[in-house]
Amino acid sequence: MALGNINDIATFVSVVKAGSFTVAARQLGVTRSAVGKSIARLEDRLNVRLLNRTPRSLSLTDDGQLYFIRCSELLGELEEIEVAMAARSEKPTGILRLSLPPAIGHKYLTPLIDVFLKTWPTVDAEVSFTDRYVDLIDEGIDVAMRIGDRQPDSRLIARQVAQQCLPTSASPAYLAAHGTPATVAELADHPCLFFMSAGRAQAWQFNDSATPHHAGKRRLQMDSAEALLAAAVNGVGVIHLPDYLVNDEIRAGRLVRVLDAFDPPPDPIRLVYPTRRHLSPKVRLFIDFVIEQWGQTPPWIR
Repeated sequence: MALGNINDIATFVSVVKAGSFTVAARQLGVTRSAVGKSIARLEDRLNVRLLNRTPRSLSLTDDGQLYFIRCSELLGELEEIEVAMAARSEKPTGILRLSLPPAIGHKYLTPLIDVFLKTWPTVDAEVSFTDRYVDLIDEGIDVAMRIGDRQPDSRLIARQVAQQCLPTSASPAYLAAHGTPATVAELADHPCLFFMSAGRAQAWQFNDSATPHHAGKRRLQMDSAEALLAAAVNGVGVIHLPDYLVNDEIRAGRLVRVLDAFDPPPDPIRLVYPTRRHLSPKVRLFIDFVIEQWGQTPPWIR
């Protein structure tokens, strides 16, 4: 599309918004005659009448109404692109408010936040560690981490940054004393350690059924995943916790994976943030930084 065509379109939109050739000319810094010629060129090129004009009134034709809507969207998108590109060169400033799940947040996101703040000294951070699904808009949160298939509402944008796997494991000493379960049904004979959220034990997931399991004896229930992990290492029972918590213990031989054939499909790990026309540099840079640092292989897999 020729540059002159864009100018004619912008003039047409300005005339409609101003409701007058004279007012639009003054706003654009050109003559009324120039505005009239621009509209005439546009109508000739499109071979339609866009405006009904009388000495005292100005209104859109049906074709003009449709064209105005589409052109307004086009100019808005062009403006959005310019603002977005300009924002990329801005320094991030202000307070970055984050809501993170405690387990993965403490171990894997806190170090990234430290590096991010050292890289951008003009940014401060407020971090809340909670498993609660906070309302980002009502609570003024810039970015939250969410795990699982639950989709954010239409006010949020989500970017996947990793996946969570849920292996089942127990300590070598426990397995030596109680035996190794070969099927999910055999968990009924084993004391199991359950994570609690919102006062309820979280059901275990396996790939052999669409129904979550409360398999096994509820020997211990806690709302701290780290404390459950320590109990499992100490031989108290079987756990079903995310790989980002147990992988180091498995590599060190303090835990052994069981029931691998029944592992559920991975859950997405996403960063979500409120929909905005112009994403602030601090939010954009933080999300890009996490994705860059974790890459294709998050740190607990390496």
